[in-house]
Order: sequence, then C-alpha cells, then structure tokens
Amino acid sequence: MRIERDSMGELQVPDDALYGASTQRAVENFPISELRFGRRFIWALGLLKREAASVNKGLGVVTPEQGDAIIAAADEVMAGSHDSQFVLDIFQTGSGTSTNTNANEVIANRASQIMGGDLGDRLVHPNDHVNQGQSSNDVIPSAIHIAAVAAIRQDLLPALGALSTSLSVKAEEFDGIVKSGRTHLMDATPVTLGQEFSGYAAQISKGKERVESALPALEELALGGSAVGTGLNARPEFAPSVIAGIAKATGYPFREADNHFEAQAAKDAVVFASGALKTVAQAMFKIVNDLRWLSSGPRTGIAEIRLPSLQPGSSIMPGKVNPVIPEMTMQVAAHVIGNDTAITWGGANGNFELNVMMPMMAHNLLESIGLLSAASNTLRERCIDGIEADEDRNTELVERSIIIITSLAPKIGYDAAARIAKEAFASDRGVREVAAELTDLTEEELDAALDIEAMTRGGIIG
Repeated sequence: MRIERDSMGELQVPDDALYGASTQRAVENFPISELRFGRRFIWALGLLKREAASVNKGLGVVTPEQGDAIIAAADEVMAGSHDSQFVLDIFQTGSGTSTNTNANEVIANRASQIMGGDLGDRLVHPNDHVNQGQSSNDVIPSAIHIAAVAAIRQDLLPALGALSTSLSVKAEEFDGIVKSGRTHLMDATPVTLGQEFSGYAAQISKGKERVESALPALEELALGGSAVGTGLNARPEFAPSVIAGIAKATGYPFREADNHFEAQAAKDAVVFASGALKTVAQAMFKIVNDLRWLSSGPRTGIAEIRLPSLQPGSSIMPGKVNPVIPEMTMQVAAHVIGNDTAITWGGANGNFELNVMMPMMAHNLLESIGLLSAASNTLRERCIDGIEADEDRNTELVERSIIIITSLAPKIGYDAAARIAKEAFASDRGVREVAAELTDLTEEELDAALDIEAMTRGGIIG
C-alpha cells in the first residue's frame, strides 16, 4: 500500500493503483454490486478529458508538458489500457462524482508517470489540471451522451438496419405463400406469409427511425455548465472548443447544450432515448413471439414455418428442439423494458439544479443499447436468415378456415354467410362445400368469390 491524499486527508491505496484517495473512499463506501461502468463509458470519459487537456494547454491553463502528458494518459484510457483502474460500483453518489474523480486520479497519476514522476507525487493534479474547467455535474451527463451516441450509431442502428433487411428478404421470398390470417389468436381472412413478414420488417425499420430521432438531443452536451449550469470557473471559450474537438474526433455533430440548467437538472434526452429503445424491444418481442407460435409443433401446433434447429431442447425428451433464439430475444426485451422503467424513474428524480440518478441511468441506457444490438444481430444470423416456410401446411390450414366465407358476405349478406360458417364448423366440412348447398351461386361464382389468393389483395372479390 502507499499513502495518497485528497481534501479529506490521507488514505492508503494499493501500490499499483493509478487511482487515489478519493476513489478508494468510494470503493469502501459503495460495496453494493458487481456492476461497473463499461468500455464505452470509460472511452467517452477519456475522450472528454483528452480534449479538455488539449484546450487547456492552448489556453495556458496547464503547461505544455502537463497538457501533453494528460493527453497521452487519456489516450490510454480511451484505448482500454486502464479499464481495471475504474473500480467503482454503478450504485454510488448520484452525480457520478466518484467516477469523474476516479478518471481524474487515474489520468493524473498516469500523466505524472509519463512526466517522470511517481504515483501520488501530483506533478499533474487531478482537480487543478485534469478537471480544469469542469465539474462532475457537466462531465458525467456529457459522457453519458457521448457514449450513447457512439453506441447507437456504431452498433444499434447497423444491427437494426440489417435485421430489417433480413426480414424484408424473407417477406419477398414468402410473398406467394397464402396462409390464414389471425386476430385474437383466432382464424381471420387470408394473408400471405410475405405480407406478415413485411409487417415485421416495417416494425424494425420504424423502430430504427425512432431511435435515430433521439440522437439530436443526445448530441447536446452539458459541458460548460460546471457545477450548477452557470459555468462558474470555466472560461467562456473552454466548452465550445472542447465540444468541437469531440465532434471532430468522433465525426458526430455534438454541440453545446441550448440551456445548461435543463441539461444538468434534467435527463429528458436519456429518458426519451430509452423510450425509443423500449419501443424497439417490445417490437422485437412481438415479432419473435409470433415466430414461436408460427413454428409451434412440429406436429401438434401451427407449424407454418420452420426455424433453424440449433441445439437439443430437452434433457429428458429426445428429439425435442426449442425456439431458443426467440426465447433469448424475449428475455432481452423484458430486460430493456425494465431498464427503461428505472431510467424513467431516474429522470423524474432531478432535484433543483442536478439529477442524482445518473450512474444508474448511464449504465441502464448503455446496457440496453448493447443488448438490443447483440440480440438483433444474433436473431438475424441464427434465426431469421434460416427460416423456411411449409407451403403445404399453410395451404392446408387456410383452406380449412371457415373465415374465408368473409369474401362471400358482400354477395349473400352477413347473416347468410354466418350460417354457412357455423354449419361448416359444426359439420367439419369446407366452406365451399356448404356454400354450394346453401346458396344459388354457380360453381364458377363460388370459385371467383372464394379465391383465397385474391383475398390477400383486398377489395371486393369475384
């Protein structure tokens, strides 16, 4: 152990730790869970500290040697070289001050080493140099936004786009397969399997658009507000210059918040983005639950489609194969929906000039983005791309449906059509056979009115 110090005094920290006393205090104060900030958030903190050091060097707030050392240390943080030094629990001080301090201490100590000093000698000071012009209250919300935008743009949007495309390909492949529609889980008028899959593709595509609509608000950064939104102790040119550097480094259109009091007191942009993720999650749940029903069987269920067989489905029932990828996706969706509930409640708990639920909100938002990205890719690769249709089974079921009588209703009236449907069901016969008995329509007229493929195109049949 070595002795480090902060504003509260001296404290022992491990000899090889890059962090200092304030981080160690938080380690001892918050032994709550196994949850830690992930790679994307640590990268965002490193990027912000690097660009801040570059601007502060140019402003003469830090010496050129200090600025270069901070930049080099922050680059290492961005690259993941010091992830093991970010040791704090997600459940900590609600502003994320402990994690900002963790970053400041790691970068300061590493920068001191780069300058030829030893750990703890403060050739670079965590507050006076690394955190110059900043507060945890504008750093942490900015890092949340930077990390979320990068994760959405790099991971989630491509994954959703590819999933939508895969579903569209299946919609085209299945376009000619007529099947029974279903509403309330009961037989309904015919559709094509392609039409059904086109609905799935559109759901994901529209979900992608909803996520994209959250980006402009996330691209506003709170940096420049310092402690309470007034910008105290931050030079007017500091935040705009840092944010311009972040935008250039990432290629994303980050900009300073329109109103720093909103940006720090509220987390509405995060809540809105999480709501878009929840919408995608429930869409994916709906789609894969349909796939489970449509593939149920293989002999005693609907069995209109076949999902790829990936693994044994039972430790006791030989030959059983389960829809494991849809089941995984449903669990991911449930988790994302739970994350959104916590984020929503977290957003509601901004008090006066600061929200104090930010670490949890950051973790949940980034976890949801990561889960949906991975689940979308796995669903596409391990399930959607390999789906096959059983055309004979689809034809068999739609022909047995009594609801195809619907297209006769304009010709013979609702009540007469209902009588035919009830008789067909009671006698376990087809609608065509019963309609021939109970109406004066010719065989040609019945064939025209009960053209199942034509029913999928809408309008008045026959």
